[in-house]
Amino acid sequence: MFRTLLSATCGVVMTLALVHAAQAADDLDARLQTCNACHGADGKPISTAIPIIWGQQTAYLVKQIHDYRAKDRDNAVMTPLAATIKPEETRKAAAYFAAKSWPAGPAAAAAATEPNGMTVCKACHQPNFEGGLPAPRLAGQSYEYLAAAMKSFADETRTNSADMIRLMKMVTPADRDAMAHYLAGL
Repeated sequence: MFRTLLSATCGVVMTLALVHAAQAADDLDARLQTCNACHGADGKPISTAIPIIWGQQTAYLVKQIHDYRAKDRDNAVMTPLAATIKPEETRKAAAYFAAKSWPAGPAAAAAATEPNGMTVCKACHQPNFEGGLPAPRLAGQSYEYLAAAMKSFADETRTNSADMIRLMKMVTPADRDAMAHYLAGL
């Protein structure tokens, strides 16, 4: 039921966004305001299935916009929206969201001991999982988003990172679940 409602809502948002994008074709900042419909006007997404993009790494956002536009990462909502961002606007769009502050989340319980397998993640996601070249911030993303992303790499429904596919295939579902809980609590 929730997914049906979310899909319907995002379908309406996507239609409105495309109309708005066409009307504001020369004003990227105005077009980027449509992202707030799902990703939140305060940086807090409307659903835990949607990632936080405020304060995310610029290089990561550039890659994701490119991958959605090129259909290397396919999503019914994001693929057509990314197509409204011209290639020459990609870096500016990514920088727009990267410059915003990561939204404060609810006070999380103290993170438990770091689960098995997390050491290798620090090579790209940095010691505190706050991201850096070339990887996104994971600390503070929602458990639901993280668990789904890890699973989609493991089962190869998300294929825009060969390294993540390889790594997530080596991690058991139980360990991925523990990692997602840990990262969401940071």
